[in-house]
Amino acid sequence: MSIGHYENFPVASLLLPRELRAPVAVIYRFARTADDFADEGDDRPEARLRKLREFDRELQRIVDGNPAQSGLFSDLDRVIRTHDLPPRLFRDLLDAFAQDVVKNRYADFAEVLDYSRRSANPVGRLLLHLFRKSSPANCESSDRICSALQIINFWQDVAIDYETKNRVYLPQDEMRRFGVTEDHLRERRCDPPFQALMRFQAERARQMMLEGKALLAGLEGRLRLEIAVTVQGGLRILEKLERSGYDMFRRRPTHRWFDWPLLFLRAL
Repeated sequence: MSIGHYENFPVASLLLPRELRAPVAVIYRFARTADDFADEGDDRPEARLRKLREFDRELQRIVDGNPAQSGLFSDLDRVIRTHDLPPRLFRDLLDAFAQDVVKNRYADFAEVLDYSRRSANPVGRLLLHLFRKSSPANCESSDRICSALQIINFWQDVAIDYETKNRVYLPQDEMRRFGVTEDHLRERRCDPPFQALMRFQAERARQMMLEGKALLAGLEGRLRLEIAVTVQGGLRILEKLERSGYDMFRRRPTHRWFDWPLLFLRAL
């Protein structure tokens, strides 16, 4: 899967029941297409926002019971109605993508979490709705996992986001506290202050992920295994980031083919 916010999205995973692979793929198409409006190509910000507003209007059309005007939204309409999915979760995704167009620095971790609440947490909640497991407790734990996955993706992509999108998700106040500036990113400098900052970020993400593991107690079967593998996948990226000395400038941590048996073993 290409680099981006949905690197860990369970697209048509063999762990999912066959009848849910198509709905998950439709949700992914919606999220991936809208995310590409915000990040891909050479459009100016106004054009990106216009495309996202058009998506939002089309979403509202099907919510209002009007015929969809594209194949994607026709499929999405069917999935939403068949599985009683909350349209608000799709709107949250669009709101986060629009924010990416206009905001490229984050003052503190609260702002990062607020972004993750809209960019990542809806994915987990939609999956829970598909499985009829969307209790308040499950949703709360899922939010911890999804936000952690989003944040881990940020730390994977510190270099890529800065160099290709002029985007910095590292909280500005914490950068100052650790003595890190954007010169570190521009110069690809992985010195002790930068390593200390990234160690702090990684440990916080790990703690969020471990807190979210409470979700597994309320699940069973394929969904439990799907989520367990996803959790282990995020933790594995943090392991690799730590092993590299937090130098994602020269070695971006990713999953390789030989990681998957380990992830399944740990999940089981």
